[in-house]
Amino acid sequence: MNTLNGLPAHVLLVHGVVVLLPLSALLLVLTSVWPAARRRLAGPNAVLAVLVVLLVPLTTDAGEWLERRVPSSELVRNHAELGDSAIFYAVPIAVLALVVWWRDREARVASGRRTYLAPLSVAVTGVVVVLALVVAAAGVYGMYRIGDSGARAAWTSGRG
Repeated sequence: MNTLNGLPAHVLLVHGVVVLLPLSALLLVLTSVWPAARRRLAGPNAVLAVLVVLLVPLTTDAGEWLERRVPSSELVRNHAELGDSAIFYAVPIAVLALVVWWRDREARVASGRRTYLAPLSVAVTGVVVVLALVVAAAGVYGMYRIGDSGARAAWTSGRG
C-alpha cells in the first residue's frame, strides 16, 4: 500500500500513529494508576496498543516508499532514521497495556484460581506503574521527535 486515492499512504497513515500512540500511552498511565479507569479502559487500550504496533510498520514502509520519491536531504534522512524507532516505542506500550489488562482480569477472577502476574501485589503494581510512566513518557517524546523531524522535512524546502 503505497498510495491511497493518489496520495502517498505515509502522509495519511502517519496521522494515525501520531494520534493513537500518544493516546494509548496516556491510557496506559491512566489505567495503571486508577483502578476505576482500569476496569473500563484496560481492555480497549490493550486492543488499541496492539493496533498501533501493527500500524507502525505499515506507516514506516509507506514512508520508505515515499523517501525514494522525494529529493534527498539531511532532514529527510533524519526523519527516516527517527521513524524507524517508532516500533521501539509502540511495542513496550502494547506489552504493558496487555499486562495491565491481564492483571485486572486476573484480579477480578482470582478467587482460588492460579494467577500469573500477581494482580493483588502492591509491589508488582508499583513496578508496573513506574514502567508505564517511563514507557509512556518515552513514547510521547519519541512521537514528538519523529513528527517534528517529519514536519521539518516536509516544510523546509531545499534547506538541510
